[in-house]
Amino acid sequence: MSDDKPASEVDVTKEWRATQGQKSAATRLRIFAAISWVVAIGTEIAGVVLLRQHKFDHGNLPLLIGLLVAIAIFAIAGSLMWKAANKHDPARESDSARFFFQNQLGAIITVIAFLPLIVLIFMDKDMDPKNKKIAGGVGVVLAAAATLIGVDFNPPSVEQYTKDMNTCASQIKANQPTTACSPEVAEQAKAIAADSKTVADATKDAAHPNGQDVVYWIAPENGAKKSSTPHVFHICQGVSPLNNKTVNHGSVTEAYAENATRITKQIPMEQRQCGYASPEVDKAAAPAAG
Repeated sequence: MSDDKPASEVDVTKEWRATQGQKSAATRLRIFAAISWVVAIGTEIAGVVLLRQHKFDHGNLPLLIGLLVAIAIFAIAGSLMWKAANKHDPARESDSARFFFQNQLGAIITVIAFLPLIVLIFMDKDMDPKNKKIAGGVGVVLAAAATLIGVDFNPPSVEQYTKDMNTCASQIKANQPTTACSPEVAEQAKAIAADSKTVADATKDAAHPNGQDVVYWIAPENGAKKSSTPHVFHICQGVSPLNNKTVNHGSVTEAYAENATRITKQIPMEQRQCGYASPEVDKAAAPAAG
């Protein structure tokens, strides 16, 4: 699953991708955020209409302030839900325009929800001057507060999650403190670490007592960087599922990068085909030798 400046020692060949669960959660949050923002802008429109109808010329100050507070509440709620959605499914920092608008949309919508009404309040020549100052001042304070809440000062990105994910996987494999394992990247990092351990255990031999981190998988179609559907990876090229196939090889991390994200379920069979001794074979051979 997957901070600041890229570190050369961190393997970032596997790009973090949101899981289906994360995508679903992000979609729900964005729908609720959009509804909240629609209510905020709808409240603003109602305020503008009432202002144009001179409802606040000599009274109804509590109603006007109430409308401003309602705008702030719904704008802030929308911004918080939108930020939460971005944590589940962030944008790429390399796509600078989308990265900016996706992460700062809360602040942009908040300005839209407040600015026209505040401008009209201050420009209204018929409103009681005292009420105008009070309502305008409240509006400015609420707008500023809601806009600041809508700004994401430390937005997540695919690149950040990729680095965190691979750092997390490395920490898990090395039995180090998992300081990089945030909830957003931990699941995929654990999957990489678990699969790497399984492969290492399955590829131990006299030349490689600690096993290897080399797997083989069917290459993406038509020279693509990533397969359109998930593929299985195997512990050597000589296994039967890879016969007469174009095969790529590399670490488990690199396999995941090309969407070969499913480890073979036939480890014992592949160990025999690849010339690795399996625990089952060793156990069976031990009584016979006796």
